[in-house]
Amino acid sequence: MKSINTSHWILSSIAAALLAACSPAQSGASATAAPQDSEPKQEAREPEMATGFADKKAVVTDQFMVTAANPHAVEAGYKVLKEGGSAVDAAIAVQAMLGLTEPQSSGIGGGAFILYWDNEQQKLYTIDARETAPKEATEALFLDQDGNAPPWIEAVVGGRSVGTPGVLRGLELAHDKWGKLDWQPLFKDAIDLAETGFEVSPRLAKLVKSEINPGVKKLPIIANYLFPNGEPVKAGSTLVNKDYAESLSLIAEQGADAFYQGPLAEKIVDAVRHSAIAPGVLSTKDLAEYQAVIREPVCDAYRQYQVCGMGPPSSGGLTTLQTLGILQNYDVSSWQVNGEEFAHYFTQASRLAFADRNQWIADPDFVSVPVEGMLNDEYLSKRAKQIGREDMVKAKPGLYLKPEYQQDIAYERPNTSHMSIVDSEGNVISMTTSIEMAFGSTVMVEGFILNNQLTDFSLTPMDEAGRKIANRVQPGKRPRSSMSPTIVLNQSGDQVVHALGSPGGSRIINYVTQTLVGLIDWNLNMQQAIDLGHVTNRNDYTALEKGRDIATLKAVLEKRGHEIKVIDLNSGIHGITRLPNGQLRGGADPRREGIVMGQ
Repeated sequence: MKSINTSHWILSSIAAALLAACSPAQSGASATAAPQDSEPKQEAREPEMATGFADKKAVVTDQFMVTAANPHAVEAGYKVLKEGGSAVDAAIAVQAMLGLTEPQSSGIGGGAFILYWDNEQQKLYTIDARETAPKEATEALFLDQDGNAPPWIEAVVGGRSVGTPGVLRGLELAHDKWGKLDWQPLFKDAIDLAETGFEVSPRLAKLVKSEINPGVKKLPIIANYLFPNGEPVKAGSTLVNKDYAESLSLIAEQGADAFYQGPLAEKIVDAVRHSAIAPGVLSTKDLAEYQAVIREPVCDAYRQYQVCGMGPPSSGGLTTLQTLGILQNYDVSSWQVNGEEFAHYFTQASRLAFADRNQWIADPDFVSVPVEGMLNDEYLSKRAKQIGREDMVKAKPGLYLKPEYQQDIAYERPNTSHMSIVDSEGNVISMTTSIEMAFGSTVMVEGFILNNQLTDFSLTPMDEAGRKIANRVQPGKRPRSSMSPTIVLNQSGDQVVHALGSPGGSRIINYVTQTLVGLIDWNLNMQQAIDLGHVTNRNDYTALEKGRDIATLKAVLEKRGHEIKVIDLNSGIHGITRLPNGQLRGGADPRREGIVMGQ
């Protein structure tokens, strides 16, 4: 079974037929990476710095549940659910609070992907609330007069990197369709806490002090907020954000239109176009015309389940499904949990999937994405046969398609947030939300930070041979993302079994896929699966999580030819399982500050 009914749920027209499984992208020629994609300098700042590993216990409830990255946000969502609100209602309250208490990761100045399970209809929907490139943006947005792109870390700061925010339009669309409570009260807790002040968490304090984003002290508004009196905010101190309270109050009273039109929209545009660093080209027309889009999910069978995710412009769903589709050809359940066999075959499957990802996945409104071919069983079986006992070093894309887009790495930064919610009626949300790098563009306006999502495009439009890159900047285009909100259904597709997702930049895909293997192949509970020591490979090197048991595999994997880096791998997985008896069991990532609440 390939999808919930009879065929793949796909987002775009199919571009070409499947050919030989191992054909390189261009006969007789290897793809040349875009100039900025030599060993990317941003890797020196990746991953987001670790803030410890705190043991957490799985939580079991009977009626409803919410799990997210900050306790204040979870409490806000819990109150909404307890008052009879829907999963969508709770998500709005959670997002409003995350923008206050976890401003480095997400907020109303960013975008999101939303998976929504309508339990009455027994149907899965996805909402694309990804940012868009301004209409004045061109392929040369990030190029200097000589046609050269800046180092990625320099492109991040300032107005040029800001895409048209989408999260509020996405939540508004979801609320119009599936909300139960009024819009306005959903913002109350966040407004109240912004006015009185919240206690700065150790994680926020550490990220501010580290100046992980070089813009936090360079742009005056955010610098004044995070560095009062010139000193970084300290854990345990109280941080008041009356501007954010006023912005949320306006949005609560007038709806999302208050953000996209009128005085607030004009202030956003002014902040972008007059940024002291790298002024951007966002316009009031971009904001006024922005639309969130309902798209079809991408789903595929894995073992006795159907795994569903977000399709393009997210690469998360397809790349996760490709990795699982390759692993489908092996008896993963017989392998030791997080053992050598798993780590080797998992990284090789990921290499192959990322090679395809980097070649073809981009905004389906601008490029043809060969979804059906990429998920074809025969194709994935042939891809699996490419895996040997030794590391393959560098996988090549496996399809020969027209147009011949070229490889593009475009690593996203690991700052994002995820929430999973189940309401009392069995409706489910899996939502990943982001402003991209920690503290986004660092352009702050009216209490919230604007995203730097345009740096998720390839900074150069073509490779050194002049061949176009699918994920290049184009006006109105949505940059490729790795956000991977996921919902797992039973074999018949009429019941949710798991809902999960994670932050983590392009490593999100590996985090989510490994967690799915833990849940499905090894029968771990949600918390156990989240706790697994991470292993990642984005068709570059194999990373093993520092301080976890999996790091002991370094020597045996090096004998297989792997280039190994033992580093912090700070996921933020939050997930919920519906048990056979109808109860809910949730888990929160021990690497972050999130919790699980329910009743």
